[in-house]
Amino acid sequence: MKTGKFWAWLTFGVGAAYFFIPLIATLEFSLRMRRGVYSFDAYAVVFGDARFQQSFTFSVVAAIFTILLGILIVVPAAYWIRLRLPHLRPIVEFITLLPLVIPAIVIVFGYIRMYGSNSPLPFLASTWSTNVLLVIGYATLALPYMYRAVDTGLRTIDVRTLTEAAQILGAGWTTIIARVIMPNVLIAVLSGAFLTFAIVIGEFTMASLLNRPAFGPYLQNIGANRAYEPAALAIIAFAITWGCMSLIQLLSRYAPKSPNQTR
Repeated sequence: MKTGKFWAWLTFGVGAAYFFIPLIATLEFSLRMRRGVYSFDAYAVVFGDARFQQSFTFSVVAAIFTILLGILIVVPAAYWIRLRLPHLRPIVEFITLLPLVIPAIVIVFGYIRMYGSNSPLPFLASTWSTNVLLVIGYATLALPYMYRAVDTGLRTIDVRTLTEAAQILGAGWTTIIARVIMPNVLIAVLSGAFLTFAIVIGEFTMASLLNRPAFGPYLQNIGANRAYEPAALAIIAFAITWGCMSLIQLLSRYAPKSPNQTR
């Protein structure tokens, strides 16, 4: 037993060192912008940069619309599949996994080919329609995570019983989804929303090829021209991502448990 614990702790230590040593080194380098002393000058430069504020705001707004679009599509679809079309579940799960297999660059080149200025649907001819297309692309990239989160939440509740009870009381389908199903899977939806937010904030390929002022291309541009600011941005992006992950872990504690979990 002692040998097993030793190897377990050794493996954990090696993994933690592999993860934290580069992070600590990046943090330490980001604080050395002022020669001879540690300072937050690089962070001050980043936060004071108008391009940072513009790109980060753009990505946050895009993330909000992506989350709303994902909820509007995934929650009703996952609910209906679990309630009436369980035989289609393997097919839907396969479809939702496709964004993990198909690279984002393939998707965005398909968008450019189909919706360019010379196509019958020239969505890329104006700024607002390009932004709409970008949000749709982001929702596609986040689909595997949002669907898995919502589907896991639906497993913890008795969808059929809740639906029948609501129908007996005279509720329509919209009311059932909005006022019965959504409150019961809210924690799962928020988990998918935080994952979506993290994906959108760091996404580079789609925003760059569609020429949108998002946070991902800004990170790449700063990394190509500066020294200390990219390290500061890396720490900021890391903090945002892990903040989302921490919120998911926190919310999972309050998620309803399935009957098998409570035994």
